[in-house]
Amino acid sequence: MKKLFLIILIASLLAGCGNSPKPVNKDNTVVQSKVQKIDYSLVKSLPHDVSSFTEGFLYHDKQLYESTGSPENLTYTRSVFGPVDSVTGKIKVKGELDRNTYFGEGIIFIKDKLIELTYKNQTAFVYDAKTFKKTGSFKYKNKEGWGLTTDGKYIIMSDGTDKLTYIDPDNYAVVKSLPITEDNTAIENVNELEFIRGYIWANVWMTNDIVKIDTATGNIVGKMNLDYLFDDAKSINPDVDVMNGIAWDSVNDRIFVTGKLWPHIYQIEFPH
Repeated sequence: MKKLFLIILIASLLAGCGNSPKPVNKDNTVVQSKVQKIDYSLVKSLPHDVSSFTEGFLYHDKQLYESTGSPENLTYTRSVFGPVDSVTGKIKVKGELDRNTYFGEGIIFIKDKLIELTYKNQTAFVYDAKTFKKTGSFKYKNKEGWGLTTDGKYIIMSDGTDKLTYIDPDNYAVVKSLPITEDNTAIENVNELEFIRGYIWANVWMTNDIVKIDTATGNIVGKMNLDYLFDDAKSINPDVDVMNGIAWDSVNDRIFVTGKLWPHIYQIEFPH
């Protein structure tokens, strides 16, 4: 009887969540979203290592780069970074963190340096962009480190909150914080980032959405849903985790996306 009661209770709660009221104005009219729906098309699929727990993803010097994390329960994973082999999808490792101490997160190239975040150590590591020799590190006050991108001037960092942090790449001081909102509502869990033509495009953790962020206001002005790609990846590897990874080849105007433990990197096209 208790089990039956629990089943009924959970079902009713789920039903309530699915029918949550839409935001309304003072006159009780439904608020119309200002976020544009963005459609995409699939160009092709490339291989991706299903042991790569993707945290950072970008295009640099004519090749894709990836950084990964290493969850405790997935003992085969590693916190590494390096270019992605176009034939095998595996990372040609250029740097690795001790998985017993650090969980690797986002990476970015800026001013002849490669910057790598860690998840909960409030530490970023600095490497020479050509030799990948570790040259230093710096601390940040954000409770966690998630994703990185750059506008060419600043390091831009996500941390799981509803804000992006802009950091000076010379002295690593915080320059400003940019709140992220969608229709005047704060949006948390902004994750892996990519700067494309004046806008920040970002994965939203635990969804298959990529959002387009106005860097002047922090407003989300566009949203793209990639459920189809997630379902395709899961049909090949049932153990896939969330979508996480967007990279832009600015020279050839190509965009690539992937996710944690996904069997493919997908090249897609969309207005940007």
